[in-house]
Amino acid sequence: MSNTPYDRVVIAGGGPVGLTTALRLAQKGVPVTVIEREASIPRDYRAAGFHPSTMDLLEDTGATQALIDRGLICPVMQYRDRDEGKIVEFDYSLLKDDTRHPYRIQCEGFKLSEWVISELQGMPNAEVQFNHSLTAVRQTDDHVEATIGSPAGQYLLKARYLIGADGGRSTARKAVAINYEGFTYPERILVTGTTFDFKKALGDICLINYVAGPGKSCFIFRLPDLWKIGVPVPDEVDDETALTDEYVQRELQEVFARDEDYDTHFRAVFRVHQRIAESYRAGRVFLAGDAAHVNHPAGGMGLNGGLHDAINLADRIARIWHGKAPETELDGYEIQRRPEAIEAVRKYTDRHFKHMQESNSDKRARILNEWRKLAEDRDLAYQHLITTSMIDSLRRSYQR
Repeated sequence: MSNTPYDRVVIAGGGPVGLTTALRLAQKGVPVTVIEREASIPRDYRAAGFHPSTMDLLEDTGATQALIDRGLICPVMQYRDRDEGKIVEFDYSLLKDDTRHPYRIQCEGFKLSEWVISELQGMPNAEVQFNHSLTAVRQTDDHVEATIGSPAGQYLLKARYLIGADGGRSTARKAVAINYEGFTYPERILVTGTTFDFKKALGDICLINYVAGPGKSCFIFRLPDLWKIGVPVPDEVDDETALTDEYVQRELQEVFARDEDYDTHFRAVFRVHQRIAESYRAGRVFLAGDAAHVNHPAGGMGLNGGLHDAINLADRIARIWHGKAPETELDGYEIQRRPEAIEAVRKYTDRHFKHMQESNSDKRARILNEWRKLAEDRDLAYQHLITTSMIDSLRRSYQR
């Protein structure tokens, strides 16, 4: 390529998806600038699970080993019931012939971001600008002009492509007028963390636990330093109330009753959406991660799907950048990734959430029996893990 002022890729959003896209591009010799509105990497505990498919995909970036070093290897996961306790356990070793990483990694998403930042700092073709935000986008046939807000004022940044990885409220998506179709659940999710040892208290739980209950589902995940608990917040309870000590303690006592209060080290309320961008591309602007699709966090598919987006898009851009593919190479990004957001991520997460929340006793009994049948039949258990690990989703996307 000629050495023009726009011989770079600009990425709006310095979360795990945006930064991983930047890392992949920089490693492949593509100059990249990341624009992040926050002053530093936010310590957000929303996403913390990395599937086998993602670990395989990230391996040659170095991110897989970084996650292993910083996280917990989880060889099994459980589906539980509030009343009955453990219903079934699924062993990831069933996937040993399908993945180099037959386990899930529990690691806070911000730890991946912090590691990527440390890698990018040593690369001459990469830069990350904190306290900078995308405010407007203008396109021509051969470049994008991004208006950037900074502490020193606004300026124009020209690039060959712009990638919006700036979350569900994406400025990049709005700037190119891409519709964001879907709905918002009435329930929100209260997430908190405690050092209380649920494994010692409950005995038979593992590190990844999805707990069903009539209107009171929850998840109990082990992180390296804490147990992360998530419970639904009814529509009639406002965020301010849900974050009070009284409310948080009451919810934790319902998960496991004890004589004293729980210590809590973070708490947040998240609104839950199921939305997919009408298109993943508008000219030279592309969407990835939450800017392209958001879903219920059940199953941990949102972050993982976003990282799948990141590698797919970065590899396509790199091939074009080095003259190994024509511009039409980029047409395949949406063709491969958007159907998976619709078919795999949205349908699975919505169904999983409804099953976990089911309050009708007969329907609930049938769901628990379905789980037992899955675990008892090796072939069914294998297929369940292939789906929930997003291995089949990733395979399908690359076959399109």
